[in-house]
Amino acid sequence: MINHLASRVKLLLMDVDGVMTDGRLYNVPDPSGKMVETKGFDSQDGIALQWLQWKGIKTGLISGRISPATAERAAQCKFNYVYQGHIEKIPILQEIMADCGLHSDDVAYIGDDLTDIVVMHRVGFPIATANARQEVKNEAQYVTRVPGGSGAVREVIELILQAQGLWPEIMAKYEVPV
Repeated sequence: MINHLASRVKLLLMDVDGVMTDGRLYNVPDPSGKMVETKGFDSQDGIALQWLQWKGIKTGLISGRISPATAERAAQCKFNYVYQGHIEKIPILQEIMADCGLHSDDVAYIGDDLTDIVVMHRVGFPIATANARQEVKNEAQYVTRVPGGSGAVREVIELILQAQGLWPEIMAKYEVPV
């Protein structure tokens, strides 16, 4: 069942805080003393996101918060879609799907909090992180073994690439025998 769902994915969408990060927000002073927000992202998630790009699988994020750190990370990881400051995620999901011309069965979404459930109900492969609220896990077809910010995105990407028969190509690129 999980492999079948993952084999169809042409677009991987996700929340940010609690998915790409551990959900912690850090306020640090800039040179003028003004407080700015920062957060930590998992480096292994980043390379895996680029693998999806190489294989023609689109990526996107929909976050309720606006953060320059998120914008920078999205640029580094070459996300196709970046939407910040959107607690109401359904209109954004619809806009992205219309732009891609994809059916909901071809979309996966990774979430961790209540605002993600409505999106999960509208995609073919709903995923929760290990640190997600129980309500979110209850709605997921797959729950990651590791929490957000600790390789959850990488875990999902490896699952997708394996289900689509693309994992051996990634391993070959790095001269890893399979």
